[in-house]
Amino acid sequence: MDTVCLDMEGVLFPEIWISVAERMGIPELRRTTRDEPDYDVLMRYRMDILYRKGITLAAIQEVIAALRPLNGAEDFMRRLRTRFQVLILSDTFYQFAMPLVSQIGYPVIFCHALLSDSRGMISGYRLRQPEAKRAVVCAFREQLKMRVIAMGDSYNDTAMLQAADQGVLFCPPQNVIDEFPQFPVARTYPEAESLFEAASARFTE
Repeated sequence: MDTVCLDMEGVLFPEIWISVAERMGIPELRRTTRDEPDYDVLMRYRMDILYRKGITLAAIQEVIAALRPLNGAEDFMRRLRTRFQVLILSDTFYQFAMPLVSQIGYPVIFCHALLSDSRGMISGYRLRQPEAKRAVVCAFREQLKMRVIAMGDSYNDTAMLQAADQGVLFCPPQNVIDEFPQFPVARTYPEAESLFEAASARFTE
């Protein structure tokens, strides 16, 4: 059975930071990995805004609690699990992700962890490991000898896609399509499933 590794935000759920930006009226927080490829630069930019605005981790979690899967995502996950081993590789944080993955059947998820201070403000973050998404895909392929299909939507997914046996972009922005034309693009879940099935069939040729 082949393995499918999925990004979470923009693939299964709305972008968390965009949702926070809209709910709290802070347009600067709409910036995501679709816009900024350097994750450390992006997170420091976000933390600076949160600090200046006095926004706590708990306030962000309230916004996240109201998020629901993208239309069709729950059925997509159910169908995938009948054909593939499925896990989520995300650059979000466990403090953000757990209320979301509970809505799609608690798939295995690898992500990062936030640090907070005595006031409940986000004070930093701890990466699970450098280039975490790519590292997981490489470990599956090289150490466990598994075939991997990976799908994401942003700059921070492209290393994972490059490391996989087959990478797929899901509803990406045009700038990512232009810079990574080697990856097929799926704009719906059925299109993604068709690409996955075609890749899996090629593996066995």
